Amino acid sequence: MGLLDRGIEIKRPEQIDGMRKAGLVVGNTLELLRATVRAGITTGELDGVAEDNIRTSGATPSFLGYQGFPGSICTSVNDEVVHGIPGDRVLADGDVLSIDCGAIVDGWHGDAAITVAIGVVPTEVTDLMRVTEEAMWRGIAAARLGGRVTDISHAVESHVRSAGGYGILEDYVGHGIGSEMHQPPNVPNFGRPGRGPRLVEGLALAVEPMITLGGKDTVLLDDDWTVVTADGTWAAHSEHTFTLTPTGTWVLTALDGGERALAALGVPFGGR
Repeated sequence: MGLLDRGIEIKRPEQIDGMRKAGLVVGNTLELLRATVRAGITTGELDGVAEDNIRTSGATPSFLGYQGFPGSICTSVNDEVVHGIPGDRVLADGDVLSIDCGAIVDGWHGDAAITVAIGVVPTEVTDLMRVTEEAMWRGIAAARLGGRVTDISHAVESHVRSAGGYGILEDYVGHGIGSEMHQPPNVPNFGRPGRGPRLVEGLALAVEPMITLGGKDTVLLDDDWTVVTADGTWAAHSEHTFTLTPTGTWVLTALDGGERALAALGVPFGGR
């Protein structure tokens, strides 16, 4: 089957430009939250900061109301991997917080995530955060026009495996994105290269490694949203939305388009 038969959405350049607008809102909101996070603040207060910034930027929160989700961001603390619901939890010194954020501008979505430490955390947690973010960038850097989706997957897994005995979530993966937040194709964080749909101009993908200090198994809490590690070990999550252009790679949710990180990996920048 061809790309369209698989339900994959190929965007025109002007539509990718619309995604860039949404991506900048997401990137700026995450940087604001990074600067706002501190011991004593609640995840609900962070959610309020995020929603206000998204709306005053002329965008709409992607997550709020999505399949009933009650927040504008996901706030996942310590052993919570993804989809944590913001509320009255007070962050403490030594916590690690993953923040996932999405925004819509003129019908186009951006989606990204960061993991931040509150105060001082153990070295193993700092290393986990670093490896997770590096793996995301290695995955994005592996994408080339004419390549395959699992080229990204293989690059993510290879970097994580080379860094130590971390767990890589298999039940939760990256995804296509565009006029909807979640679209085909799935982008796993593990697997052999050279498989899956071809990477073509106009395809936008969200790459998001979810890595743990222990195993890959998870449990869904009774709120039907929050995903925690089955073994209680801590986790990190890093995500960016990107696309490929004729001149290189363009990270739509990075404030600089990913230019600096891509250059460090020897990847041509394809932004405009």
